Amino acid sequence: MSAARTPRARPFTGQDVARVFQAYPAPTRRRLLRLRQLIFATAAKALEETLRWGEPAYVTATGGGSTIRIDRRRKNPNQYAMYFHCRTSLVDTFRIAFPGTFTFEGNRAIVFDEGDRVPVRELAVCIETALTYHRKASRGRARKRRP
Repeated sequence: MSAARTPRARPFTGQDVARVFQAYPAPTRRRLLRLRQLIFATAAKALEETLRWGEPAYVTATGGGSTIRIDRRRKNPNQYAMYFHCRTSLVDTFRIAFPGTFTFEGNRAIVFDEGDRVPVRELAVCIETALTYHRKASRGRARKRRP
């Protein structure tokens, strides 16, 4: 996202989340704030911003989606990641939909190096898919039960 197209920063609703962002080194903070902005811009419904395991987390207010977390990689401080629930098929779906586009960590994350250009359109699809995951999964189960 270029600075010219980046919308004005969304205020934090909780000081706990704001403190976590403030603690990141400036280059990492800028990148994570861009991911945060993309999450809010992509969400079709209201999101709750909170901390899960000390990391910024985004949950649909209606409970119709899967939680998305973002954080700096502790093992490699030059990387940051977007995390998804590991007991979903989300990362496998992203791997199939966008081969060669992202670096994945197992079945739980899309990982970025600080120097990477983030593929915004593709990442927005991943975010939208995660935020509607449970709603789509429950519709699929309902269809399977019908004769």
